[in-house]
Amino acid sequence: MEVSFRKDIEALRLGAGQVFHGEGILAITKGLLQSGVAYVGGYQGAPVSHLLDVMVQAKPYMDELGVHVEACANEASAAAMLGASIHYPLRGAVTWKSIVGTNVAADALSNLSSPGVKGGVLIVVGEDYGEGASVIQERTHAYALKSGMCLLDPRPDLGQMVRMVEHGFALSEASNMPCMMELRIRACHVRGSFECRDNRAPAVSTRALMEEPAGFDYMRLAHPPVTFRQEKLKGEERIPAARRYVVEHGLNELMPGRHADLGIVVQGGLYNALLRSLQQIGLANAFGESAIPLLVLNVTCPLVPEQLADFCDGKRSVLVVEEGQPEYIEQEIATQLRRRGITTPLHGKDMLPLAGELGVEVMAGGLSTWARQYVPGQTAQQGEWIDVNRQRREEVARMLASQPLPNRPPSFCVGCPERPVFSALKLAQQETGPVHIAADIGCHAFGTFEPFSMGHSILGYGMSLASRAGVSPVMQRRTLSVMGDGGFWHNGLLTGVQSAIFNGDDAVLLIFKNGYTSATGTQDIISTPDEAVKEAAVDKQQSLVDKNQTIETTLKGMGVQWLRTVHSYDVARMRKTLVDALTSDFQGLKVVIAEGECQLERQRRIRPWIAQLLKRGERVMRVKYGVDEDVCNGDHACIRLSGCPTLTLKDNPDPLKVDPVATVIDGCVGCGLCGANAHAATLCPSFYRAEVITHPKWHERLVHGLRSRIVRALQPA
Repeated sequence: MEVSFRKDIEALRLGAGQVFHGEGILAITKGLLQSGVAYVGGYQGAPVSHLLDVMVQAKPYMDELGVHVEACANEASAAAMLGASIHYPLRGAVTWKSIVGTNVAADALSNLSSPGVKGGVLIVVGEDYGEGASVIQERTHAYALKSGMCLLDPRPDLGQMVRMVEHGFALSEASNMPCMMELRIRACHVRGSFECRDNRAPAVSTRALMEEPAGFDYMRLAHPPVTFRQEKLKGEERIPAARRYVVEHGLNELMPGRHADLGIVVQGGLYNALLRSLQQIGLANAFGESAIPLLVLNVTCPLVPEQLADFCDGKRSVLVVEEGQPEYIEQEIATQLRRRGITTPLHGKDMLPLAGELGVEVMAGGLSTWARQYVPGQTAQQGEWIDVNRQRREEVARMLASQPLPNRPPSFCVGCPERPVFSALKLAQQETGPVHIAADIGCHAFGTFEPFSMGHSILGYGMSLASRAGVSPVMQRRTLSVMGDGGFWHNGLLTGVQSAIFNGDDAVLLIFKNGYTSATGTQDIISTPDEAVKEAAVDKQQSLVDKNQTIETTLKGMGVQWLRTVHSYDVARMRKTLVDALTSDFQGLKVVIAEGECQLERQRRIRPWIAQLLKRGERVMRVKYGVDEDVCNGDHACIRLSGCPTLTLKDNPDPLKVDPVATVIDGCVGCGLCGANAHAATLCPSFYRAEVITHPKWHERLVHGLRSRIVRALQPA
């Protein structure tokens, strides 16, 4: 049972005059439909997964409108979809997580930007930047600059965000440039409302087909020699057209303030944090009115030189609030002012942090430094709030110095099928010795944290096998690459497996086959068991992943000769298989597939089924594992080998013993890892397996009663 977006899909149907209430990313989705989008594609990944997930589940409604929706194999295939807009008046939108997704899509984006587009193109990227991000700290801005694309950074207000979606398509058509829209995590999840317009069915769609293809036009190809002419068009026609559209439609917002001799230029996505920061230092009120004039850049590329010059000319100082490095916007503003002989003092990264997210407190510190220099009479109020925060942090630091909190690194879900594999790998290295492990992007990257601490590199989604290619030839012991089934289909099959087979590399690949792209929200992939298989399963508690052999048949078809599939929770067998792979006489690629359904999806599948059984009063058996307190010796080797959140410590009930004992708390899902580890590692026999039965049969009640009486009879008085 997958996550349902039924309520979100209903919101997409709202028409003119109705009010939408919800999250920013869903408002963007509604904006696409109001703009007459003809096709939508993308690759899932926070913080924009919601857009594609909703569109995929809303396929019946999309079919009504004639909108084609496609869940793409990776970001490159999503970007290549946009080729439909090169020749045809089709509005297309794709989405992915940036910057990693934009890196994957870069080849297609460059070849799209060179000939330009006829139909409007909007690329919605989740700008996953800052301390809460899960990817490398880079920005989308560089791609827009180098390839000649417009970059939208809308102010985090739902009405403004939807407006920028609609104008994004029109801007793309007016300039023949693809438009990118960057949405930070907070913008994706900001909540609000806006008045809807009717959804527009595209003129050309899956319900209104084109009769003939476009005529051949060599100028529409990204191919020499016309690429030289296309590059000239970017500077001579496209960028000027984009700038005209930005000015004529007021896409950038000018907000006045009483200190007219000062100004702040800010990226649209940072507007809310800026306003809150100004309020904290007494330069804005609770109604959102700034004392400093603001130029809000909802379009950060291309910038409009005349607009910047008009805003900065005659001012005593202008502060540029830009997130991340390098300071692309600040440098361009400085260049444009210098060319026009405008000498207004320009500040930015000299007062704000060069890297990192510009949160309210961080931003307020830079604003306070700038205001002390240019806004007389504000000094006392500017420093008060920041000083109070600093004092609180220092107080907390003193408290933690005396009683530090334990580290709580991210971890696998309870019952995750990937945790036992890392336990087996830890045990295997006791026999083989330490192994170079190339890690990968995905849930299995949690194996880099304690108690496993495994992984020497992470170089891209599905790139682990390719990343060990330079290590294997110079390593006496075989290397091991870890990859998920999502990463395998995304990139690993071509960049890793194909290359290793072609070059005859002697390496080991461990594939986690859990049936979904779990790290991005458990979306379906080609190796996901279909719904018919799930519905036909008699035992709802069993893993369903083994019903789909797509990965195995693909590997065999490519020439993999050494292939083993092992159930993830069988720690002893997995340990033996990994040792065999690392020490086998076979020279070539050896693949071990660890098979076990994603625990989140398994629970989503079986919980409604169990709830129905309980409601009908039918028998339900739940497996629970525990620790015998009288047997546990308190060495905690089980915890160091497992890391399961439900396997923890409690005070020893024996007053003569000091060490706390291990215990299994209520979150246990009965995966059996703790017992399997105890067996495979020859640990203490303190683990037990219990079957908790609800609504037992009559004979089970009878047997339980007899057992209870026998146990009581054997107990000492």
